[in-house]
Amino acid sequence: MFIEKVMPRFSETDALGHINNTVLPVWFEASRAPIFRFFTPDLNPHDWKLIIAKVEVSFVGELFYGHEVTIKTSVEHVGTSSFVLRQEAHQQGNCCAVGKTVLVRYDFTAKAKQSLSVSEKSSLNEHLAPAS
Repeated sequence: MFIEKVMPRFSETDALGHINNTVLPVWFEASRAPIFRFFTPDLNPHDWKLIIAKVEVSFVGELFYGHEVTIKTSVEHVGTSSFVLRQEAHQQGNCCAVGKTVLVRYDFTAKAKQSLSVSEKSSLNEHLAPAS
């Protein structure tokens, strides 16, 4: 599991004083960088190897300005050419949002999905979350 810390900015709040629902996908994306490095160690966008097939965010609690948020990222499933990440946003000891993202190993030249390498699968499997 990877853990990243985020300090909400005032500009990320909505009229009700909560962190706006459009912010969580951005925080989750930023917290995927350690996973991205399995595929593109220097994060060079000209050598990118992944595309997103699906993103879901379930809001299960409130997030507020002024309190640090912990983003926990783990691998939920590894397939042949794709994998699923589970991400959770915690604030003050509570899980406030859960995200699931399906990423696909992709060849941008051929415009086709590509099988995950043995090395990539191994790296992902090291962060596989226990089945619940």
